[in-house]
Amino acid sequence: MSTDPAAAGCPLCRGDGGQVLWRDAQLRVVDAGEPDYPGFTRVIWQDHAAEMSDLDEAARQRLMRAVLAVEQAQRRTLAPDKINLASLGNMVPHVHWHVIPRWRDDRHFPDAVWAAPRRDPGPSPQAPDAAALARYRQALAQALQEP
Repeated sequence: MSTDPAAAGCPLCRGDGGQVLWRDAQLRVVDAGEPDYPGFTRVIWQDHAAEMSDLDEAARQRLMRAVLAVEQAQRRTLAPDKINLASLGNMVPHVHWHVIPRWRDDRHFPDAVWAAPRRDPGPSPQAPDAAALARYRQALAQALQEP
C-alpha cells in the first residue's frame, strides 16, 4: 500500500471496501454488498491516488480494462437493463469505479442509486438470483485473468 500520508485516513487503503472477488498487485474488484443492488461491484486501485490523472497512462489503461471486464461480465451473466459506471470520490478520495447493474424496476431507477428512492426497499424482482451471481463471479474471474 501507499506511504502517502493521506492514505492513513483512507478507508480504501485501510480495508478492502467490500468482499474481494479478485485482486492483483495493482487493483482489486469487490462486491459492494448493496442488498438492493445485487452485482454492484467496485474496481479499486490499490495505491492511494485521488484522481485518474494521478495515475500514469499504463495504470489508467489497466484500470479501465478492469472496469470494462466487470461491465461485460455483468451484461453476459446478469442481463441488466442498464449498467451505471461512476467514479465520484467525493466521500472517499481514492480512485475507484462503481459498476452497477440496473433494472427498470429497481429501487431508484431511472435515477442514480444515491438519489431518493422511488420504490420500497429491496432488490428488483428482475435482479439476479444466487446462481446468476455465482456465474457472474466466475465469468468475472476469468475475464480479469485474461491479458
